[in-house]
Amino acid sequence: MKRALLIIDVQKIYALEESSYFVEDSQSIVKNINRLIDNFYNQNEMIVYIKHEHTPDGSDSGRMFDFAGEAEPIEFKQGSIETEFIDGLSIIKNAPVIVKKRYDAFLNTDLDKMLKEKGIEKVVICGFMTNFCCESTARHAHDIDYFVDFVIDAMGTPGTELLSSEEATKATIANITSGFAVVSNTADI
Repeated sequence: MKRALLIIDVQKIYALEESSYFVEDSQSIVKNINRLIDNFYNQNEMIVYIKHEHTPDGSDSGRMFDFAGEAEPIEFKQGSIETEFIDGLSIIKNAPVIVKKRYDAFLNTDLDKMLKEKGIEKVVICGFMTNFCCESTARHAHDIDYFVDFVIDAMGTPGTELLSSEEATKATIANITSGFAVVSNTADI
């Protein structure tokens, strides 16, 4: 079965201590992501980098930052340091980079077309945030008939106002394993 590694939002916003999205173990997560990258590269399998970015004025953000009815400050602004890849992430020359405007990496991007052109049947998902972008992408991938591996030790989240990082991850695992993806670890892949 042909696979592709989807590296979702491994951006500095998650590694900057002053960021409200800071993930404490971001560096160990990046190490696991790099192990996956090395494996896929050595097996000559497809690797796709995905970034979340918005125009500086936020005109392309839709309801991303007012989901509850009140506008929040626009984040992930194109050209800002927070949207750059985290230092230490292995970047494979000529690997495609998809820029998305929503949590789901398939929505309004060429990702599905690109994968289908390469005959990909399974996507292996890693990156940030476990319970938003990774989960949304996994659900969509399943719904458009990809097999999905959700590599939980190569993902991170700062949590939410209601759930700690650990609680958000456990809740995501419970949802994902009930019908969308196989949850695995880096060593399994």
